[in-house]
Amino acid sequence: MNAEEYLKLAGVEDRMWYFRALHSHVEQSLAAVGLPENSQVLDAGCGTGGLIIRARQWRKAFRWIGIDFMALACQLARERCGPAVDIREANITALPFAAGTFDAVISLDVVSMVYDPEVAIAGFFRVLRPGGVAVINLPAYMWMWSYHDDAVHTKRRYTRREVADLLRAAGFTVPILTHWNSLLFPLVWARRKLFRAASDTSDVKEYPGPIDAVLGAIMSIELAWIRWGGVWPWGTSVLAVARKPQ
Repeated sequence: MNAEEYLKLAGVEDRMWYFRALHSHVEQSLAAVGLPENSQVLDAGCGTGGLIIRARQWRKAFRWIGIDFMALACQLARERCGPAVDIREANITALPFAAGTFDAVISLDVVSMVYDPEVAIAGFFRVLRPGGVAVINLPAYMWMWSYHDDAVHTKRRYTRREVADLLRAAGFTVPILTHWNSLLFPLVWARRKLFRAASDTSDVKEYPGPIDAVLGAIMSIELAWIRWGGVWPWGTSVLAVARKPQ
């Protein structure tokens, strides 16, 4: 992403409905796989640190390391997360860690920004300990390409099958694979395809309080369905929880 998008992200990701929902999916996914309390976790593409900030509230004993390839993102993440969190400038396609370093790798809307996603996924597999898990979120459907993807430098959008194939080719099993942001899908499609404007950048922005609250409530319904074992067959994003075999 460019510098303007990182500055927007730092300004809104702690409050915006989308990031609250995305981070809740991560929290629920990690709870479902039963990671130890003292797990070491990599945020691969940490941006300005929003996930780490929120996750440290619900998993205080996790030891987090964040990487991002943009120096500005790392600077903002360090300022926002504080000195207790190790933030490094690095690319997800060249992870600077030894094999078996982490109990979990989280990568949210980042693998879609590289030209060689199979290299990134293979790297996640390598740095995980046996039995470790990767939580991956990716934008869905190439036909949903829009001004948002241009603004955040997306290289590819994915189907569920493509995500599953990518993970299994690296050696992962994939116990959880679902779309989400499903109930709002028609509205997102209409906004990006029918009502776009020449001045549009990304959809990362702050919404009026009542609208944000309603969108957040809808996301809570989606999250509950997945918690109960449900799968969403459509949506703007694909969420996968993958495990490295013991």
